[in-house]
Amino acid sequence: MAHSVWRVWIHGVFSTKDKEPLIHPEMESYLSGHIVNYMHDTFNCPVEAIGGTEDHIHLLFMMNLNCSLAETLGKIKGESSHWLNEGGLAKRRFDWATGYGAFSVSESGLQRVKQYIVNQKKHHKTIGFSQEMEKIERQCCIK
Repeated sequence: MAHSVWRVWIHGVFSTKDKEPLIHPEMESYLSGHIVNYMHDTFNCPVEAIGGTEDHIHLLFMMNLNCSLAETLGKIKGESSHWLNEGGLAKRRFDWATGYGAFSVSESGLQRVKQYIVNQKKHHKTIGFSQEMEKIERQCCIK
């Protein structure tokens, strides 16, 4: 093969520092739009879905294999928190937690994961973030 071809989908999840409810409804669409644009413009990573609640966010995006996953998620977290704080969109200092979750998604699972991400608010009426992450890890990881 003369060239490289890939389609690596990632379900990324990260929370606010100390899981504080910092993502207020009036800033949520601005934050989501900013992340989608930044992922595309900076990393050439198209975002298929984005959603979350007041204390965390989920992204479904196609990975650019010229950048590491740690670099991509680290920079989007750092840049978006800086953007929120400098732009005055946060009611108080905004920070993301240090870590993140990242799970590969098969082509056949894209629609299911996309719907899961889009329906985060509904989903979190019955389950908290910590329980959600434990469930995702059980489903995705071999221990």
